[in-house]
Amino acid sequence: MRPLRHLLAPSSARAFPPASLERIAMAIAASEARHTGELCFAVEAALPLRLALVGHGARERALEMFTRLRVWDTEANNGVLVYLLLADRAIEIVADRGFNGRVDPSEWASICVALEQSMRTGDREAGVMRTVESISALLEHHFPRPEGYVDTNELPDRPHLL
Repeated sequence: MRPLRHLLAPSSARAFPPASLERIAMAIAASEARHTGELCFAVEAALPLRLALVGHGARERALEMFTRLRVWDTEANNGVLVYLLLADRAIEIVADRGFNGRVDPSEWASICVALEQSMRTGDREAGVMRTVESISALLEHHFPRPEGYVDTNELPDRPHLL
């Protein structure tokens, strides 16, 4: 059943039309003006069929995207990837090593649960916006923006449709 779900999944652009992506990008940019972290949002409608057939999971794919999108490559090691796999209704958050020992895994899990609930009710964009704000609060706490900080915006703010 799972491979069929991935084969027939509608596009990510259907779930997140251009205007929605633009508003999410603006929220990410506004968030990054308040801390030194980098936030990346990626949506994938379905896994490539070969991966779905062998049981590749959302966590493994999120880790791949963390690498491919270079979220790990920020100067302060404080990048965060929010990855949605629509066919599996799965959400993963991958945070760089700068978060080790700073954020309890239960905090990331509660952010995922809140987004899952929004996705289930069809409130996708608002759910992502709340997710951006929740992660921003963590980033502001652990990686505050010092006075006079010059931002290089190491990762694009625009969401990735994979």
